[in-house]
Amino acid sequence: MEELGSNETNLLWKKYKKENDLRAREKLILHYIPLVKNVAGQLIIGLRGYFELDDLISAGVYGLICAVDRFDPDKGFKFETFALARIKGAIFDWLRSMNWMPHSIRNKARELERALMELEQSLGRPPDDHELADYLGLTVERLQKLLHEVTPVTLVSLEECLFSEEGKNNSVSLAETVADPRAEDPLKCAELGEIKQVLAKAIARLPEKERLVVTLYYYEDLTLKEIGKVIGVSESRVCQLHTKAILRLRGYLSKKKEMLTT
Repeated sequence: MEELGSNETNLLWKKYKKENDLRAREKLILHYIPLVKNVAGQLIIGLRGYFELDDLISAGVYGLICAVDRFDPDKGFKFETFALARIKGAIFDWLRSMNWMPHSIRNKARELERALMELEQSLGRPPDDHELADYLGLTVERLQKLLHEVTPVTLVSLEECLFSEEGKNNSVSLAETVADPRAEDPLKCAELGEIKQVLAKAIARLPEKERLVVTLYYYEDLTLKEIGKVIGVSESRVCQLHTKAILRLRGYLSKKKEMLTT
């Protein structure tokens, strides 16, 4: 489909929202399909061997359609920002529904998470790769392989529950912390604001490179390859930094949850 200009896009939004023109709706969905491909392209890096890119795109299209239907252009928000969270949420919902992740990988991720937290508490700072490897009784090379193995867990982690109990539905996902133009519940806004503050504090505690990777990946929507060029390391190294960052965040948020529930 030929790329639309901003005036054409605005006209399509008007036709769909004001006149319920379903042809305009279809054109909007097709116009924004590249958003889905972008998100799926970011996520497939850690999921190769489990899923194909087209699987993620198909799941993400559902999120895009929901975003188009729910978006209100009169609120003054940018559609891309509104849609990205819903596209990611649809993909992660689909991944969770597949129940595809082996328990062995989850257990390895939990072991790494505990080790990172225990070492940080004893050292008073985040451990480096050599310290973490020694603590786990591994070589640095084996640690790097282990980080690669648990990548699928950590790619989903930041979008999963921030304060939840496994197997229960009383959770809040990162996608839900993104402002909804139609949400006007002040209590809900206050709760999401508190969650954002907790997450911001957790990210601020990360080592510099890990913090930069998280910021560029989740908030600037750069791919791991693009982040590697920015910080001057390989794509595989960015993947390792991302994995360690998310494991640290999971540990910090789990500890925060314990403090709040005791």
